[in-house]
Amino acid sequence: MLRSTIFSIIFFSGIILISIIFLPSLLLPQKVVLSGGKLMGHWAGFCLKTILSVRIKILGKENIIDNEKFFIAASHQSMFETFYLQTIFNAPVFILKKELILIPIFGWYLKKIGSISIKRNKVTKDNLSFFEDISNMINKTQRPLIIFPQGTRVKPDERPPFKKGVGRIYEELKISCQPVTINSGYVWPKYGKKKTNKEIIISILPKINSGLDKNEFIKNLEGKIYSELNNTN
Repeated sequence: MLRSTIFSIIFFSGIILISIIFLPSLLLPQKVVLSGGKLMGHWAGFCLKTILSVRIKILGKENIIDNEKFFIAASHQSMFETFYLQTIFNAPVFILKKELILIPIFGWYLKKIGSISIKRNKVTKDNLSFFEDISNMINKTQRPLIIFPQGTRVKPDERPPFKKGVGRIYEELKISCQPVTINSGYVWPKYGKKKTNKEIIISILPKINSGLDKNEFIKNLEGKIYSELNNTN
């Protein structure tokens, strides 16, 4: 319990400090702010390793898609992946809930790096242009999109069906998908204390090519991700 508390204090103090140091970058080119996000990812890894004695293993680096546009579909168990995936992939674009954009300072950063927001479970004017915003972002940049097809953070043993939106994105973008699994919930759960002396395994799975029916794609993606999570749990 003590190490979990110390971790939270030091980790979030570091995040606040990085945010303050990078405040002037909001007036500078986007790539400067993106470097701050990557620094936060490395900081998360450093705190886990040094304070909680957590090992971070990355499997399947050879599967990382190169020389073509793609989007990432990742399992979501913890806050960890929202930070650490920025150290593996090049300046990813996040899809996130609208409420995060409204947070002072933090929300400014999210807007600056081009995050795409949505109000979950609501039909709004902004949501109607959601897929158009994604297409525009992908067309004008080489940055990969990150989506969490489970829709929210889940417990390590939960296996909810994937949201239909990931199939719509796959259908609209017509680009390959990079499936990624992270079993971070055993170390950094949604609620409760962090665990020590554990291992977080990030598995980068072989790509799923474009061209499938969206329902077939969701079934394929869900099977690959849950199969890998079952193996790494």
